[in-house]
Amino acid sequence: MAGAPTVSLPELRSLLASGRARLFDVRSREEAAAGTIPGALNIPVSELESALQMEPAAFQALYSAEKPKLEDEHLVFFCQMGKRGLQATQLARDLGYTGARHYAGAYREWLEKEA
Repeated sequence: MAGAPTVSLPELRSLLASGRARLFDVRSREEAAAGTIPGALNIPVSELESALQMEPAAFQALYSAEKPKLEDEHLVFFCQMGKRGLQATQLARDLGYTGARHYAGAYREWLEKEA
């Protein structure tokens, strides 16, 4: 499972401040409802593969957001501790999303440093 490109907290802050990152929270809906990184789109890891293969209109209807494009840069996936985020990043890369990156610090680090 090694080898997925990662993003650090300072880098993530910079990307978010400049509006250049799309964040995906791959935790369960219950976890995300209890708190997430502002601007993140919640797609549980169990749904991610089918979500990333949907037609754009279907994705928009289900998630109320534009479907990421294969060539988009800075598609950042995260979870609570890091495992599901890494799994999601690798899944997205396997599907051809070359800009998929893993925020390894995950929501736990975000809460500690940003809250």
